[in-house]
Amino acid sequence: MRATWRRLPAGRYGVGWEPGLVVPAAGGSPLVTDHYFPRADGDFPTLLVRSPYGRGVPWSPMYGLLFAEQGFHVVLQSCRGTGGSGGEFVPWRHEAADGQATVSWLREQPWFNGTLGTVGPSYLGYVQWALALDPPPELKAMVVQVGLHDPHAFFHAGGVLHLENALTVGLGMTYQHRGIAPLLKASLRLHRRLRSITTAQPLRGAHVSALGEVPWLDDVMTHPDAKDAYWRGISMAGAADRHKVPTSLIGGWHDVLLDQTLEQYGRLRRAGCEAALLVGPWTHHSALQQGWPEVFAESLAWLRAHLCGDPSGLRSTGVRVHVGGEDAWRDLDTWPPAPDVTSWFPTPDGHLTRQAPTDSVPLRSFRYDPADPTPSLGGPLLSRHAGPRDNSALEVRDDVLTFTGPPLTEPVDVLGPVSAQLSISTDTGHADVFTRLCDVDAQGRSVNVCDGAGRLRTAAQEPSQVSVPMSSTAHRFAAGHRIRWQISAGAHPRYARNPGTGESPVDATAFVPVRITLHSDSALMLGN
Repeated sequence: MRATWRRLPAGRYGVGWEPGLVVPAAGGSPLVTDHYFPRADGDFPTLLVRSPYGRGVPWSPMYGLLFAEQGFHVVLQSCRGTGGSGGEFVPWRHEAADGQATVSWLREQPWFNGTLGTVGPSYLGYVQWALALDPPPELKAMVVQVGLHDPHAFFHAGGVLHLENALTVGLGMTYQHRGIAPLLKASLRLHRRLRSITTAQPLRGAHVSALGEVPWLDDVMTHPDAKDAYWRGISMAGAADRHKVPTSLIGGWHDVLLDQTLEQYGRLRRAGCEAALLVGPWTHHSALQQGWPEVFAESLAWLRAHLCGDPSGLRSTGVRVHVGGEDAWRDLDTWPPAPDVTSWFPTPDGHLTRQAPTDSVPLRSFRYDPADPTPSLGGPLLSRHAGPRDNSALEVRDDVLTFTGPPLTEPVDVLGPVSAQLSISTDTGHADVFTRLCDVDAQGRSVNVCDGAGRLRTAAQEPSQVSVPMSSTAHRFAAGHRIRWQISAGAHPRYARNPGTGESPVDATAFVPVRITLHSDSALMLGN
């Protein structure tokens, strides 16, 4: 562990281990739990880590050993129906009740001193928010790392099915808790069959060839409407609206859950809750790999401050973000730092200008063919292909529009949300739009900064106004670089193909090419 991460703090204690403890779930099913503890006399606070991904590598060393040697009892538990725990694993449905049942069990343990914290990434963040719906009095601190609180927004943000990430989550939830060998076999199977699965007509059920039957995955893919009864009670977003437990949020600029991290930070601030935010140059996975020294240090400082009464490791500001382009960290009082917005406008000759158009006219058009979909490249994915990539090969395609600003005479900082205000018409009335901000260097290399997607439903040939959130960023465009706005009608297989007919992308068996026209009263909106 220390050979992998050389900047970790030295351990303070030897570590003991009680594996295979049984904790009764809310319905009585056994939840298999491992207990890590400092081998020393004295009272130590407890960290609860509940996971559907098993209790072995990497969870045992990263959360069990590393935190225990810093002076915490660590309770590492497999969620219902995973890792040997009893019952059936149904994502999101039992976490609040099972978390409360585990706290009840903790109260009976002789080593529990009544001071509790929670920590963990991704789905392990969701179980923290589930416990925070009705926080037990012992809960004194939370650390949500690249965390989830709204499953619907993860799968269907912008009205578009996040196909590749959905399949990857299905893989992880189904196989990771079974051990390395089954997970590796399933991963290779999905990799080999990804193209055939994501281009199947219909898409429904195609994943079975690689993942087997995963009923909940079928459910999330076939319920795109957030108001559908299927999603009722699943979002934990509201827990932050009345939250009073000091909470540290950690994210990455290319993390699939960045928007949820920033949303919860805003909610916590409005609720008057003590909150901290760290956002690094990471993807969902690299935050726990290359970024782990920073993530661990941030987590440890927060837990020591609020569980051990030692605030010496806290920084003086509530927010720290990594600024891309200058490769530097910046401390801020809050996020976003200012409400200012700069607008850039497209021109017929492919330029990007600060001069607003005087009218709305057709600007440029392109043809999107679902049989040859615009490919996805980099960005917030759960695969190793995530993050910033050179977009030059993508941008020469006929189905990708680019608008590029002049070389900058001085650096331009973008710190805050980015969005696109689009005026678009189509010949079928049905299309998706994918919009991306890129940084073009002096050699012409175009690297993605942030992006977003949205669904269009318009009267055929009639222009429609649509706003597409493109996430947020902290990025410096250096002098001599250029700002580029990239627009297309998809990014496959990151997003499911729009069939062009109005039919559900999951059930469509017929696909129709779409002619898409961008009008001049469109704008790229950059926070600064």
